[in-house]
Amino acid sequence: MSESSTISVKVNAISKNYGATKALENVSFEVEKGELFGLIGPDGAGKTTLIRIIATLLLADEGNISLEGLDVKKDFKKIRNIIGYMPGRFSLYQDLSVEENLNFFSTVYGTSIEENYHLIKDIYIQLEPFKNRRAGKLSGGMKQKLALCCALIHQPKVLILDEPTTGVDAVSRKEFWEMLKRLKQNQITIIVSTPYMDEANLCDRVALIQGGQILNVNTPENINKEFKKTLFAIKTNSVLQLLQDIRCFPLTNSIYPFGEYMHFTAIDENNITVNLLKYLQSKNHQQIEIKQIKPNIEDCFMALMKK
Repeated sequence: MSESSTISVKVNAISKNYGATKALENVSFEVEKGELFGLIGPDGAGKTTLIRIIATLLLADEGNISLEGLDVKKDFKKIRNIIGYMPGRFSLYQDLSVEENLNFFSTVYGTSIEENYHLIKDIYIQLEPFKNRRAGKLSGGMKQKLALCCALIHQPKVLILDEPTTGVDAVSRKEFWEMLKRLKQNQITIIVSTPYMDEANLCDRVALIQGGQILNVNTPENINKEFKKTLFAIKTNSVLQLLQDIRCFPLTNSIYPFGEYMHFTAIDENNITVNLLKYLQSKNHQQIEIKQIKPNIEDCFMALMKK
């Protein structure tokens, strides 16, 4: 990690419980200024709880967080002036128009649309034809763009996005990430949470989170390099039977569905392709396909969970 002067967000030993349920347990990581940092994990992993603590909307039971040198507990009022926050659920005023929502949020922060138009220009151009439409009548992708504009209107130093692409169509997802990459040019630190593993590759670095614990923090490329086993993709004429049979295969280390294939690793990789082929033939599988593949973030996540 670079010198402390380049650190925008520092999360140190954060824990949070809801009764007997541990939402977060000893979570620590740092985010550099101008970095696009991803919190990657399935539903219930603790992403939203952590995002809300970072955004000063929730207090941690243990640990501390600083944003741009400010403490989330002591300096929460100052922090709210330097962050942009986009919650997972659309939370703008549904009865106000696109333009009215933008004017309202710019006024709250003591600025104007014109003053920071350069930040939202690429996004607002797509919204402008609908500027008089009520926010509640926008499509999912347009609501997402409006929410991002409102989060950026005061030129925040840190942009915090909680699952911004959940429930949005594939085209809007792609457009949204392209917008985030352009925002990086303004040296805005971006923290984004997502359950979509493929979006991890669009981040500079990611923290893989499950069960309230950080499994790994690194670049997507380096996380993939840490996968130690040889990975195989397997397909036969019967997917369901294939899963059941490989689970009973004595040399199976891991097996899980991935599209039309099963991703497989072995305890002993010596002659594994031949041994596996013979085994599947003995179980009457047809159209057997076994090929070695490179692991992706989801494969690494599954391996870390197993560990």
